[in-house]
Amino acid sequence: MIDNSNICAIATTPGTGAIAVVRVSGNDAFSIVDKIFVPSAKGKKVQEQAANTVQFGAIADGAIVIDEVLVTVFRAPRSFTGEDTVEISCHGSFYIQQEIIKLLLSSGCRLAQPGEFTQRAFMNGKMDLSQAEAVADLIASQSEASRRVALQQMRGGFSSELASLRERLLWFISLIELELDFSEEDVEFANRSELTVLIDELVAHITNLTASFSLGNAIKNGIPVAIVGHTNSGKSTLLNRLLGEERAIVSAVHGTTRDAIEDAVNIKGIIFRFIDTAGIRSTDDEIENLGIQITYSKIKQASVVLLMVDITDSDHKICEAIANILENINAERQCLLVIANKTDLDNDESLAHRLAQLQLPVPKKDIITISAKHNINIEQLSSALFSMINTQAIDSNETIITNTRHYEALQNALNALHRVKNGLATNLSGDFLSQDIREVLHFIGSITGEISTDEILGNIFSRFCIGK
Repeated sequence: MIDNSNICAIATTPGTGAIAVVRVSGNDAFSIVDKIFVPSAKGKKVQEQAANTVQFGAIADGAIVIDEVLVTVFRAPRSFTGEDTVEISCHGSFYIQQEIIKLLLSSGCRLAQPGEFTQRAFMNGKMDLSQAEAVADLIASQSEASRRVALQQMRGGFSSELASLRERLLWFISLIELELDFSEEDVEFANRSELTVLIDELVAHITNLTASFSLGNAIKNGIPVAIVGHTNSGKSTLLNRLLGEERAIVSAVHGTTRDAIEDAVNIKGIIFRFIDTAGIRSTDDEIENLGIQITYSKIKQASVVLLMVDITDSDHKICEAIANILENINAERQCLLVIANKTDLDNDESLAHRLAQLQLPVPKKDIITISAKHNINIEQLSSALFSMINTQAIDSNETIITNTRHYEALQNALNALHRVKNGLATNLSGDFLSQDIREVLHFIGSITGEISTDEILGNIFSRFCIGK
């Protein structure tokens, strides 16, 4: 898919800014830039400039100076793409950027495709495919947690683990296939007991990796939190308080919210996507009922459910609301926090006594008392949400899977490993064992790009921004 043509693109965010960077890469990058670059009085041509150095000069169209710029030179193979690369730092005028691009195009470049610089880095062995994908994740990161996870993968932490798994399996498959060459002698080079131990280790390791995907996906895309409850329990007020702005309409009229309203909040480096939903109640209003149906669908999609209850309601109504939500969540993958709202309407002593007397179907630690209207205990709620995240895995730089493609490949590898394990238990012949082990190697290799197709590469890099 990659040719040797010279490519160029604006590498900085489109629009007007203080500076912009135009990137050029290819075998003739230096000579092309020399056609439009005029060095300062004591400067050199780009082709004569030392690697990893910057010099001042101007970009000119014949006698017309377009802009004064800084030109940075990276010589192959010690560059991002592995090719000769030039970065032109110009003033951030959109017009100037476009004029420089036009001059480069007329001098022998073509416009880069989305992700083509990173794709060339992959094709030239500067990084593997999982690291290339981590580049896109790093650019798109919107929180401290997503930045750290992407940076750890870009530095090759995940790749190193996969390389170790492949290396151990390759040794055994080579021994098994050697046995096939001596099938008539009935010799056994690969120790089946040792292979069984190895397969058990790999199954445990890959199971842990796949299990991390739920956390990784939440870190990458934000943790969905559904705010649910009866009408007028304070759901919209809480959303506005968490966001710090009047995002949802607040009214004493029941059934004001009829659709899901969603926005994100960064809490201690983790993105939480809060979803305010229509209040749950019995009603003949057709539109409101549609909103209530959406509420239940959002409950199923959420990782955390915040059930808002009004402490001025009866004990029966509060218990009924909790029981209803418990019936509609999956306790194994979803967390429930009960938010007792409107504490400003009761004193602490009577509220504590009442909650102690209630026979609630949830632990007391999962009940937080707040006043959304008066901003009471909102920080406690934020801390409770943050404590639900396994930050230890992030802090210890454990490998966390954030990419759906990687997760699917690991699941396929895990299924193949189970077939190998069953084959060992039933004394399956070496040729069948070899086939299953090769499948494991194939799926692991597809993550790093050791095994890839043009279709896969095109799909991955087409999602990158142009200039990267």
